[in-house]
Amino acid sequence: MIKFTTLLALVAIALLVSVSADDHDEEPECKTFKEIYGDAKTMAEQMWNGAFTYETNENLAYDMWFNGENPNEAKVTAINNSLPAGEKYQYDTDQCHLEYFHKDAPVVDDHPHHQPDSFKECLPWRKRACCTSDTVLSADKLKEGYGEEFHWDRCGPLSPACERFFVQEACFYECEPAAGLYRKFPEHVYDPTDEAHNEWQMHGMPIKASFWDDWFAACRDEKFCAHDGGDYFSCAAQYVIADEAAGDNSLGAGAIAGIAIACVFGVAATGFALFMIFRERSGQPVFQPLNRDDARKGPEVDTA
Repeated sequence: MIKFTTLLALVAIALLVSVSADDHDEEPECKTFKEIYGDAKTMAEQMWNGAFTYETNENLAYDMWFNGENPNEAKVTAINNSLPAGEKYQYDTDQCHLEYFHKDAPVVDDHPHHQPDSFKECLPWRKRACCTSDTVLSADKLKEGYGEEFHWDRCGPLSPACERFFVQEACFYECEPAAGLYRKFPEHVYDPTDEAHNEWQMHGMPIKASFWDDWFAACRDEKFCAHDGGDYFSCAAQYVIADEAAGDNSLGAGAIAGIAIACVFGVAATGFALFMIFRERSGQPVFQPLNRDDARKGPEVDTA
């Protein structure tokens, strides 16, 4: 009987562990940047789902990060003049063409956080930006802005050197006026009735190869989501599925452990009760009845 109850308890625990393992398997696999991308060019053009390109002719490439005056304002004209007639920009940087947390126009607001001494994370755009001050208030605010599925450290903490590049990219996307020129579905194409269209996605913006080289060097041994070749947006979609599954299950590790323990005690109690009944019916009860007469007499006293 004891062996039978022990087996039942082990089966119950195995089932609970199996459910927990199935939930865990929904998390995307993590690998190093070197394993996922292999080189800086692949990282640049694959991580962001084609939003950027790795441009070796840096005279025709934008700066994702800079100090001082924004060099991208001059690059807009130079790059536009180098494009074939059918590929030239149809818009200018007097408007912020990306639409998510972005402003309508790249004017400096009067919010106190947009002053040079407090506009710390995205300082290069303190004079002219498509980002609101609150959106770029801190590195944590930038990371948290689009939900947990877009946290760049879902595979574990990144080194400060590696994480800094994610912050710089976030600043660029939120603040750079020229980024809107590379909207994947620009105003003349965007169809609000088409579910595949959006107003926030970028495509094909040339960024200096040297920037990507530095980014890859800083992160090559760090871990990142490897799903779909390390596509940030595909990874985010998978994290949404995993997070929703965890929420639907509503069971943390402590709850699962509690259920497992309850199962063990429940099966053990049932087994013990059956064991007691078995001994009683076989004429060998575990607990012998107390003789009332003997109880009245009390303990025997040695009078010798």
